[in-house]
Amino acid sequence: MSTILFVLTSHGELGSSGKPTGFHLGETVEPWRILRDAGHAVEFASIRGGWPPMIGHDPADATHAAFLVDPGGGGLVHTAPRPDEVDPTVYRGVYFVGGHGTMWDFTGHPALHRIIRTVYGNGGVLAALCHGPAALVGARLDGGRLLLDGQAVTSFSHEGEIARGLESVVPFSLQEALEEDGATYSCAPDRQPHVVVSGRLVTGQNPQSAAALAQHVVELLAES
Repeated sequence: MSTILFVLTSHGELGSSGKPTGFHLGETVEPWRILRDAGHAVEFASIRGGWPPMIGHDPADATHAAFLVDPGGGGLVHTAPRPDEVDPTVYRGVYFVGGHGTMWDFTGHPALHRIIRTVYGNGGVLAALCHGPAALVGARLDGGRLLLDGQAVTSFSHEGEIARGLESVVPFSLQEALEEDGATYSCAPDRQPHVVVSGRLVTGQNPQSAAALAQHVVELLAES
């Protein structure tokens, strides 16, 4: 059994729009279930610690309801430490959950970069979905090389931001930032699943990609 760290944004507002954002529950529940069903343990961290703002909750979805009351799901989120309070050496993988909030508090976060550098440097798996790849921007490995240089990746697309009228709300274009770090970016049409595996790095484009991303993580953990 491996232990995987899920990292959640604590940012709750889309810029100065007054509109809510936060971590995406749907992007959390499906990978959590798949990894646990494969025999892995899941722990949580949130940027400010504790329960963060949440989006993507479907009250009619029984899996969402089950996660929220599960001591190993929502129960752990309520007591989630901050990233600087975790020991990254105990994890064989880290998953950066999406939600627009990540665009404000994941990018350039020193503790997240420390977790990335440690887990990846120890042969572990990195995964990020939708806006979660914001955590990867600017991350450097031991020796100083950019993590994304030469990697194939996906994320929520710039086209998707435009379609939602958010291109001037988000602080930067995630797609362009990934490319500026040296990554080769690809995407599917909006709302279609798309997952890219590049060595031990797995990225997904949108909530529709959550299950496939988690399955790839399970496969990589079995190989490592």
